[in-house]
Amino acid sequence: MFHFIELEEKQLRQLSDAQAAWRNLLQARKDAGEVRGSMKWKTVDGRTYLVRVSPRGAETSLGPQDERTQAIYEGFHARKGPAEARLKAMKATLDEHRRLNRAFRVGRTPAVVVRSLAAIDDAGLSDQFLTVGTHALYAYETAAGVRVEPGAVATQDLDLLFEAGKLRTYTSRMARSDARSLIAVLRKADPTFRVKRAQLQTAVNDAGFEIDIIRRRATGADPHPLRMSDDEDDFWAVQVDQGEKLASSRRFEHLVVAANGEMALMRTLHPLDFIRLKQDLAQRPGRDPLKAPKDRLQAQVVRQLWDNFLQHVVRPEAS
Repeated sequence: MFHFIELEEKQLRQLSDAQAAWRNLLQARKDAGEVRGSMKWKTVDGRTYLVRVSPRGAETSLGPQDERTQAIYEGFHARKGPAEARLKAMKATLDEHRRLNRAFRVGRTPAVVVRSLAAIDDAGLSDQFLTVGTHALYAYETAAGVRVEPGAVATQDLDLLFEAGKLRTYTSRMARSDARSLIAVLRKADPTFRVKRAQLQTAVNDAGFEIDIIRRRATGADPHPLRMSDDEDDFWAVQVDQGEKLASSRRFEHLVVAANGEMALMRTLHPLDFIRLKQDLAQRPGRDPLKAPKDRLQAQVVRQLWDNFLQHVVRPEAS
């Protein structure tokens, strides 16, 4: 049996409030995103058209001026101001919750992990990646309202599974991003990240923390090898044996909080799938003898978290 340190009532209350503020921010961001850019009337060859202008200045005609486009124009401007004001207010509210998270010591997820996940989310890419491995335990312990033993979460690398089946969506979103490459996205979290020349699937920062981009083994139309953008300095996703099992696993999402109060949403494996995959890894012939004991430890820790806490708040069926 493992001993978990349960969060105090005031910490749990603050965590709950921070989660609510986060959900409100996501909705406000979605609403504001629907009215990004502008709309204007433009006359061409004597006819007036309604034009949607993207934040980058690209123009798309929505049709000639008539009752339909007039309604679109008026509706857009009626929503734009309030949506942007609400987003600004929600950001201010979240800033206050970051301060309270820090004051109440709500979280302990490494700040570099939280910032990296937040940068990926800000780029619109969060549903393209899955946090796998050790760092998933931070999502599980936060959902359970406890702290697990430090040995179970000790690591200096973050494994992100790229969902290769969503490559077309990823490529489209990356093309619209101001970063234009995955390594540029992560440099918004930490400007010292650079891809290792000898391990093109890995980026390392000046503190020695690493981020690995992994993928399932190429099947069907999957491209291979796979560079994450046209940028020559970007990652090349590496195939892993368990990639298909990871990609097909059930999903679990939860807010994670750093010691400095910063927050991000972590998408990871359902706890029951994490247990199964870790047990499989620990028993696999040829598994690194230095890693197998930690695989077993993590499987046992998450099993106890599930039995004692998570089964009451997480659905066991596929999500």
